[in-house]
Amino acid sequence: MALKTTRKENYPEWYQSVVAEADMAEISASPGCMVIKPWGYGIWENIQKFLDEKIKDTGHENCYFPMFIPLSFFQKEADHVEGFAKEMAVVTHSRLSSVDGKLVPDAPLEEPLIVRPTSEAIIADSFSKWIQSYRDLPILINQWANVVRWEMRPRMFLRTREFLWQEGHTAHSTTEEAEEETLKMLEVYRQTSEDALAMPVLTGRKPEFDKFPGAVDTYCIESMMQDGKSLQAGTSHYLGQTFAKSANITFVNKNNENEYAYTTSWGVSTRLIGGVIMSHADDEGMIVPPRIAPYQIVILPVIRKPEEAEEVMNYITQFQNEIKQQTAFGEKIRIKIDNRDKKSADKFWEWTRKGAPILCEIGPRDVQGNKVMVKERLKFGTEEGKQILDKDEFAHAVGEKIEKIQTEMFAKAKARLENNINTSIKTNADFVKYFEAPSTWIEENGKGVGFVRGKWSGDEKSDELLKEMKINIRCIPFDQSGTEGECLLTGKKGATIDVIYGRSY
Repeated sequence: MALKTTRKENYPEWYQSVVAEADMAEISASPGCMVIKPWGYGIWENIQKFLDEKIKDTGHENCYFPMFIPLSFFQKEADHVEGFAKEMAVVTHSRLSSVDGKLVPDAPLEEPLIVRPTSEAIIADSFSKWIQSYRDLPILINQWANVVRWEMRPRMFLRTREFLWQEGHTAHSTTEEAEEETLKMLEVYRQTSEDALAMPVLTGRKPEFDKFPGAVDTYCIESMMQDGKSLQAGTSHYLGQTFAKSANITFVNKNNENEYAYTTSWGVSTRLIGGVIMSHADDEGMIVPPRIAPYQIVILPVIRKPEEAEEVMNYITQFQNEIKQQTAFGEKIRIKIDNRDKKSADKFWEWTRKGAPILCEIGPRDVQGNKVMVKERLKFGTEEGKQILDKDEFAHAVGEKIEKIQTEMFAKAKARLENNINTSIKTNADFVKYFEAPSTWIEENGKGVGFVRGKWSGDEKSDELLKEMKINIRCIPFDQSGTEGECLLTGKKGATIDVIYGRSY
């Protein structure tokens, strides 16, 4: 029972259909915003849990800063504001009054407040108070919060006016230490994307014209979606002394001299869920990697007669207790019994749409034979995807099966990424011809318009040329070849920089 729209027919509509049919989120009455429903928020909670442990393992501590930031804080940072000015929401009044039965803004604020688009400005202000000596450094903090950016073309989980994220901010006594921090957190993001989301990524540095406003360097993780486009899944920024100078974050160094601190910032958001959808979902709906699934196993009782209920439910309870003794990824298995008064077929399709990794159907025949009907979402529609197994054997090996599904999902996405990075294009003419083709869903084991890895001259007009072609330089990979060739963007000879070109979200 495929979705109304398939990936091949209309990829954007298919995406919206997956979100709706999986009951992950819905458009809110608040324009440009979304309501994240329990299944979608449960996925976010598990991403958050995985990443939060990684962040704390690297020595960072969680804290919280206000979402309202004085306008004057941004006025100190012209370069930074330029990148966000058109997306900022501004609070100008403190209350409402009734005039002729209508509520109108009242009591103008002495200074407008910006609703947090990112927290560098207000955190830098606190850092300036917390730091006096090199002995106070480094400061390593992280914040889980919501942010507001006035997006004009919202799309659930990808671009909404309010979204959830984490943002890390650190201050250091040397540029070397700060740069090391930036790359360390990029690696944490890579691990989170690949190990938890089963979403393979490319890592590298952004070109000068695409850096975070005010940053010295911006590093990123880039993943390929099923339509060949790139999703920037996370960024880590080395800010140098830019924000330290504007906020006067100084410290007395070991030579008893005043010096500006070196800072970093890094973040990922609920956009990761959009990446999971476009990396793994199929024409039947969502497929959630087991590591971040709210429930890794869903048990569906198949009861057609009232007198069957007690025996089947007792059997299911015993089965559930057996599974609870097992672990996957070093944690207890998350399991749900769906005993709602609905047809088992309807519940099956509901959980198929949601993408629960394993569905177990249990009826009177299974009870009599000590069996369980196991359906794997990843292999839906194949012989392997539906098996009648011995209950005890399945319960004993269920942890391994869950981990295997995670591995298979990553391998499938990894193959798609590797198979669709074109390295054979060597001339500007072939490059232009390649990207003239429309962006399409990359069929199973097939080729489509994906990424191109090739040379770039670093030309100052690159940004304009890229906009004309409606593509981007997704990143400058760390593994540079050191060879020369023709710049694929300009046609100039002797280009030495290897980059990843592609379309993006």
